[in-house]
Amino acid sequence: MAPTERPLVVAANRLPLARAEDGSWTTSPGGLVRALLPTVQETKGSWVGWTGERDGQAEVVHADGIDLYPVPITSDEVDRYYEGFSNGTLWPLYHDAIRESNYRSDEWDSYVDVNQRFAIQIANIAPPHAAVWVHDYHLQLVPGLLRELRNDVRIGWFNHIPFPPLELFQRLPWRSEIIKGLLGADVLGFQRRQGAHNFMSAAQNLLDATELDEGLVHYEGRNVNVGAYPISIDVEDFELQASGRATRQRTAQIRSRLGDPEVILLGVDRLDYTKGIGNRLQAFGELLDQGRLDPERHVLVQVATPTREGVEQYQDERREIEQIVGEINGRHSRLGFPVIHYLYQSLPLDELIPLYRAGDVMLVTPFRDGMNLVAKEYVAAHVDGDGVLVLSEFTGAADELGEALLVNPHDDHALQNTIVRAVEMHRHERRPRMEAMRKRLETSTVSDWAKSFLDVLIDS
Repeated sequence: MAPTERPLVVAANRLPLARAEDGSWTTSPGGLVRALLPTVQETKGSWVGWTGERDGQAEVVHADGIDLYPVPITSDEVDRYYEGFSNGTLWPLYHDAIRESNYRSDEWDSYVDVNQRFAIQIANIAPPHAAVWVHDYHLQLVPGLLRELRNDVRIGWFNHIPFPPLELFQRLPWRSEIIKGLLGADVLGFQRRQGAHNFMSAAQNLLDATELDEGLVHYEGRNVNVGAYPISIDVEDFELQASGRATRQRTAQIRSRLGDPEVILLGVDRLDYTKGIGNRLQAFGELLDQGRLDPERHVLVQVATPTREGVEQYQDERREIEQIVGEINGRHSRLGFPVIHYLYQSLPLDELIPLYRAGDVMLVTPFRDGMNLVAKEYVAAHVDGDGVLVLSEFTGAADELGEALLVNPHDDHALQNTIVRAVEMHRHERRPRMEAMRKRLETSTVSDWAKSFLDVLIDS
């Protein structure tokens, strides 16, 4: 059956909705929305998710030619299902256990309840023989629960974050329940081959699933496709905006306001302990202390987007980062010219793209990341063909952007040396590296990602 012959139902923790100033709902644009919206519209499909509001509404929202079905989540469930189990248990565990996870049975119970509610909502609204694409770690039980309710639909699930090795995953008291839930799908997608391999290992060791072939596992009479589907961005849209006159003017303004330094180093991250922001800042400070970087020639702009502000670990991370920024600026800034420009805020795309263009060296150094689309956005924005990307080898993006300067962010000396190499790199080396990354990116867009997954989901 062709993709356009099956209605597509997308399910994710959040609906692509935002509150307008007048209180009405508007669609919130994003890479995932842009990739899937045309197919949802064409097949007269729908989208299922949470509005992001505690004790929110359950009425259907009609927008952009599709129906969006809210799944109500209570205030208590936000604390337990979302902030508790999803982000206090699974998030740190799936990111190399960088922080200790909580293992609370009441939070697990809430996770089960919300996943059940999602599965029931999908089962109620999915047309016969629909294709259902479930997204991310919040909804790992949905494939199995939905399979019990609607055996006629095709079910896919995609993990936007890493999937941990068996040795870490086994810490989870409900490890078998998670794997069984995922094996309810027809197709399971991961950002990297290693993530797919980790899942296969868990399925075989915890549930005695059988690997029939590479990327194919058999369990309870069914075959499940397991593979890597690295996500991407809307490359054409980024290039179009980056090439515009307004962007060029804003880029020039940014450089001027920073004092026209010789090299602008840039970091753009959610303020999350997985992103390695503190280590990056410390490395920059050490290079200034050693005289290997010059505060009159080199400045760093760090954008830290607020996230999970009510969670204590994120509050601690913010305080630590802001203390590091203050100490480095105290040692190396000149009057009116801080050496680190720190922004704790979300930037709209029309501000972010000029900032990407202004950045001579992009620092993307998380300790672990499923993909990291910032790296791809930086490359797409550099329509001038220049710029250097310093990239953690523990990101999915490192698999595709091999011409970046790959680095182990846990190694302080390697990180410092790589930053210096990036700053000092001659244009005759910079430009061929950037050209190769840009060509690869243009052949692997977010639309290509969606099509590759849906082709397998519908045809397999």
